[in-house]
Amino acid sequence: HALDGYLAKMIRAGYRVAICEQVEDPKLAKGIVKRDVVQVVTPGTTMADDILENRSNNFLSAAVVRDGVCGFASADVSTGEFIVTECEIEKLGDTLVSISPSELVVETDQVEEIEALLIKTGPLPVITKQDAWIFGKSFGQDILKDHFKTASLKGFGCEGLDAGIMAAGAVLHYLKETQKTDLSHISRLVHYGEDGYMHLDAATRRNLEITASLMGGDSGGTLISIIDRTSTAMGARTLKSWIRRPLNRLDPIRERLDAVEVLLDRKDQRDAILSLFRGMGDLERLITKVVTHRAMPRDLAALKQSLERIPDFKKQLEDLHTSLLSELNGGLEPTEEVTDRIAGALVDDPPPQLSDGGFIREGYDTRLDELRAAALSGKDWIVGLQSEERKQTGIPSLKVGYNKIFGYYIEVTNPHLEKVPASYIRKQTLVNAERYITPDLKEMEEKILHAEEEMTALEYSLFDALRSHIAGYASQIQMTARMLGRLDALISLAGTAEQYRYTKPEMDEGDRILIEDGRHPVVERKLGPGESFIPNATDIDTENQQILIITGPNMAGKSTYIRQVGLIVLLAQMGSFVPAASARIGVVDRIFTRVGAQDNVASGESTFLVEMNETANILNNATPRSLILLDEIGRGTSTFDGLSIAWAVAEYLHDESRVRAKTLFATHYHELTELALVLPRVKNYNVAVKEWGEHIIFLRKIVSGGCDHSYGIHVARLAGLPSGVIARAREVLHNLEANELTPGEIPKLAQGNLGPSLVAETQLKLFSPVERSLKEDLEGIDVERITPLDALKKLAEMKQRISDESNPEEGSSPSEGENTPAPEPFVE
Repeated sequence: HALDGYLAKMIRAGYRVAICEQVEDPKLAKGIVKRDVVQVVTPGTTMADDILENRSNNFLSAAVVRDGVCGFASADVSTGEFIVTECEIEKLGDTLVSISPSELVVETDQVEEIEALLIKTGPLPVITKQDAWIFGKSFGQDILKDHFKTASLKGFGCEGLDAGIMAAGAVLHYLKETQKTDLSHISRLVHYGEDGYMHLDAATRRNLEITASLMGGDSGGTLISIIDRTSTAMGARTLKSWIRRPLNRLDPIRERLDAVEVLLDRKDQRDAILSLFRGMGDLERLITKVVTHRAMPRDLAALKQSLERIPDFKKQLEDLHTSLLSELNGGLEPTEEVTDRIAGALVDDPPPQLSDGGFIREGYDTRLDELRAAALSGKDWIVGLQSEERKQTGIPSLKVGYNKIFGYYIEVTNPHLEKVPASYIRKQTLVNAERYITPDLKEMEEKILHAEEEMTALEYSLFDALRSHIAGYASQIQMTARMLGRLDALISLAGTAEQYRYTKPEMDEGDRILIEDGRHPVVERKLGPGESFIPNATDIDTENQQILIITGPNMAGKSTYIRQVGLIVLLAQMGSFVPAASARIGVVDRIFTRVGAQDNVASGESTFLVEMNETANILNNATPRSLILLDEIGRGTSTFDGLSIAWAVAEYLHDESRVRAKTLFATHYHELTELALVLPRVKNYNVAVKEWGEHIIFLRKIVSGGCDHSYGIHVARLAGLPSGVIARAREVLHNLEANELTPGEIPKLAQGNLGPSLVAETQLKLFSPVERSLKEDLEGIDVERITPLDALKKLAEMKQRISDESNPEEGSSPSEGENTPAPEPFVE
């Protein structure tokens, strides 16, 4: 009775727990009753309701490296899902994050190698070591074919995935070893390939806060927390899988969008479907309990109650004419035989546990009815015995009772002991009473207990047979569960679109992203009372506006803006309406992000090294169909180093034809705005502000053009830095700005992109008028003819002119400057 509480605590702490029980009837045992391990519960294999998160999958995964390829497989034993894939070794971390398993099975000799590959992705799951032979190719093929009862694995589309089959075999073997029960609900193996899906690496998932918050790791303040309005656990898991794997093919995207549009427009039918979902059980996990013989009476009642609604779902979907909704309707198979069988076998309100008894309906089994009648008549006889004995003995307080140790008894209090008949047999002495039995009572007790014992055994046998019968419909019920999960997810997207004023995006194969009045889906919902989100437009493509350099003050909204573009694209490609007045989006293959400052102490990586690793990943893997979001590059090192790297990265993205990806580049390096002068597809935008004395007002509006101020000192003042620090910072800033790196109209950094004549012109413009005059004077001196004295006079004159320019307030009139005597020269 204490198992569940302790088990949940240990599993959440990462322990593996072996559960032992008696495996034979003590009455039939000779000597010590045989015991055995009946189940091993681990973080990745648990099926306990109080441990599982209803709205998320609980995956057990396995990873193995063979011949430069990583095989990866995952199974959720609680739902029956089983997937397999292969990936490049460097992408193992991204694959792991997309699945988020609770436990990872690894070959003993590869633990260190795989941990090194995964450590950059964040906290690792529980890692379980297994012997190398479990990851053998032949072993994997044999155990999979034996489980699925097939001659090959071609039907699952994974025949050529050698490393993947090794991982899948290891997962299935581990499940069989730990569960020690029927796993027939794992009825298919799905190839979890990248084809057809947008790839999101671990950094992008983290930075866009899709399913986990940067602040705490939970779902608060995430994209999923905004759009998840699902009514069932099946729908919640489906929606989460969609948001983790957006589509990158036009037809499936449009199919989802069309379905959401119809459900949005047909509110009456949508509400009717929502009412059917209300209170519905988790069909996937219910049928798993049935197959593994862990279902209790109330589980079957919940299964029946849920399946009885299928005809009503089909009726509501009949006239919703989209290809996807028609497909869902076709996948909802009526299961009258299952519901009728459960209804005929179980009482309307069954008890929660088998040990409670009384869950089989009267009339379902003749023998059970006879036993119940015998037990009931015996109990009625005992009730009548108390009244009869009171009359015969004259003892008004006499009572007939029962306990598990002594059985039925007659209890007489001490004041009436002299009235006890001689036929009573003393059984037990209490402080204030004596307990007795009689031959007739003992005989009836044996009849009642025998009937109840047989009744309990028969009732359990009938229930177990019922579970086995329903298990034969597992595949059909799992299909129904998947269809209902998708329908629930689509209705969730329609409800979100209605409540938050989302619009249907126009999707195409082009390379342009055009968004009118786009909004950040999370930030707009987190604003306080009286605040409103300021929408912004986006127009970006690979032909004219490929790289948008976005400058502006701290806290003005640059980061929010570039993230909202990424989230709008992601929502559109998962099949959702988007927070914008309108959107036309060319399908992207990947979204890359480089955001913020974050170190990785566990792997010995500094903040800057993490930043450069993420940047390198983008430059090496982006394509012209990708979308890149850069929120600062080079801020983790010195200003000159960082600016140089940021400039070079922007040039590379612009000039390298293999990459040439659509890029939103938010930066405080205002020098980067000058890239627009020399790179034709670079455009400048900034977040507008209004200055009011020493204060600034953030307008949150993206406008064309560059910005040359970050207003960092204003933000520091808002944060509460001491006034002395603020004053000194302004003084230092004034001194720095007086010697700006690029005071000319065209930057020094851009000279590598200019022709020789333009470079010469630029170099001239980088000098002040006095400096240009001095240069002209130097060019006019005839070094061969000038005397030492004239040279010294000329040098003194030039020095004075420089001094007058540097200190104009201290200088005298020009005539006074000209009459200043030159120092006496030293002549040898």
